[in-house]
Amino acid sequence: MSELSLFALFYVYLNQNYIIMSDNKVILNYDGNSYEYPIVDSTLGDRGIDISKLRDQTGLITLDLGYKNTGATLSDITYLDGDKGELYYRGYPIEQIAEKSNFTEVMYLLLHGELPTENQFTSFDNNIKKYNFVADEMKKILDVFPRSAHPMGVLSSLTSALTAFNPKAVNVNSKEEMDHAAELMLAKFSHLCAWTYRKTQGLPINHGDNSLSYVENFYRMAFRLPNEEFVMDPVVVNALDKLLILHADHEQNCSTSTVRMVGSAHTGLFASISAGVSALWGPLHGGANQAVIEMLEMIEADGGDVNKWVEKAKNKEDNFRLMGFGHRVYKNFDPRAKIIKKAADDILNALGIQDKALDIAMQLEKVALEDDYFVSKKLYPNVDFYSGIIYRALGIPTEMFTVMFALGRLPGWISQWKEMRLHGDPIGRPRQVYQGAGVRDYVAMTNR
Repeated sequence: MSELSLFALFYVYLNQNYIIMSDNKVILNYDGNSYEYPIVDSTLGDRGIDISKLRDQTGLITLDLGYKNTGATLSDITYLDGDKGELYYRGYPIEQIAEKSNFTEVMYLLLHGELPTENQFTSFDNNIKKYNFVADEMKKILDVFPRSAHPMGVLSSLTSALTAFNPKAVNVNSKEEMDHAAELMLAKFSHLCAWTYRKTQGLPINHGDNSLSYVENFYRMAFRLPNEEFVMDPVVVNALDKLLILHADHEQNCSTSTVRMVGSAHTGLFASISAGVSALWGPLHGGANQAVIEMLEMIEADGGDVNKWVEKAKNKEDNFRLMGFGHRVYKNFDPRAKIIKKAADDILNALGIQDKALDIAMQLEKVALEDDYFVSKKLYPNVDFYSGIIYRALGIPTEMFTVMFALGRLPGWISQWKEMRLHGDPIGRPRQVYQGAGVRDYVAMTNR
């Protein structure tokens, strides 16, 4: 028996108005009239109530601050179960994808819906490499920014500027044009991320190398120094590959919803992605791994007494919170954290790094995994905790962490934009419940 059957004819009373819920519809009795709204089935997870006619029929709207209970679209791309700690890309468990796949294959999967054959993979990889360069004029735009500019501001601006060099609108009815736009975006964006990093370090920019994989190419562009031979470290490449895979998509989060909202106005792909970059910049979204390192540095500066800060975190009267523990969506262990923990351990062991802040991180991890308080509240280390550790170990500045996040999230953004356009989703236009001043007449300034 379905969950809804157990609660068939469930009543919610509001004065004399109420809702009746059954297996396939919801009946709203309001103001002496009855209205039916169909249940929309899902493959996994929550079913929905289609209320698209609610306002026209009743004059009512729903109020859902933060859209926590509102489905804005139908999607085939990603599904997560926060209670069970599960994440799927196109139906594939993230554990299998991270273990057996690579970032280029994941990009193809998200964009096209299926894992590629060998020929499809080769063709896709080669098509990206066709655009493994950025116009010289883009360097002039990069030069205008001071080194003190935040990397995410630089990246958002450069991404938006791509529109000027690729002004033709994408014909969403043409598979060839959609694929071309996606492959071009994937190729160019990795350059913009690498060049943004080089700008912060005062280093000359590097160009792409088509003999390398997507991740290896980015690694070389970002970290190759001008005065010494570049050595491709497979441990680092593997860790970066895993991080990018784990960040590739995550349902309708803030930045993804932003990309879809902006794109719903038939805004171009590059401008829509630029909007997503800006949304990701927020400290409540993509800046979480940066907050982890800043917390570790604060504890180190205070003397490094981990127990002191753990006790502060347990104290309900104290405003201090441990960053990188627990998750808004996952009420269990973040499945991505289980995977990236090993990569973090491998990086620290391989590089032999001596870093007090990272030592503190390992002490905090031990506490969170063993202390009854953290275990009972399921405050486990999340993906931001471990990704911050890896980026710190690689010597990447904390303000660059969100740029790395954006590089990983790019294929998800493109896939969501593509899906939204192919589905013909209407332009996004949320409603509001107005609670301001009532209608009133203008009063001249002399009479106020």
